[in-house]
Amino acid sequence: MARLDIRIFGDPVLRMRANEVTDFDEHLRTLADDMFDTLRAANGVGLAANQVGVLKRLFVWEHDQRHGAFVNPEVVETSEEIVEAEEGCLSFPGLFYPAERPLRARVAGVDVHGDPVEEVGEGLFARILLHELDHLNGILFIDHLARHDRREAMKRIRRGELELPPEPAPTPEL
Repeated sequence: MARLDIRIFGDPVLRMRANEVTDFDEHLRTLADDMFDTLRAANGVGLAANQVGVLKRLFVWEHDQRHGAFVNPEVVETSEEIVEAEEGCLSFPGLFYPAERPLRARVAGVDVHGDPVEEVGEGLFARILLHELDHLNGILFIDHLARHDRREAMKRIRRGELELPPEPAPTPEL
């Protein structure tokens, strides 16, 4: 398994709609495993394929000692009740702002083998599911911010205030 590079805001792939998955093969399962490794290394709770530069409708999540992968997910239902809570994103390292999302969400799709899966989330888990599904549609968490918070976030990004991961140490020549 491998850790993948997480794309940072400004990379055009983050604004692209991911393509439906039609091949449920070993390549897809390896991608999901690598995404889990990447998610865990980054201390995240969710990661969409386009965040690692792959335009496939796949995301992985970990929450409350459970984890899973959704392929070709769709929102089945959301609650009318909306809650505001701090939200961040691995593609915007170090930025956290209050964002409004439905309190509950039901998402359905298939797993990496093509078998049907469905999850019902509330609170943070609903936020994770909806955030990652947004990624697959080219929608970013800053799109959910109040105007003043979005303006501040963009200023911080322009000033270079994202907490980018350190550059890997150069490999010594032999």
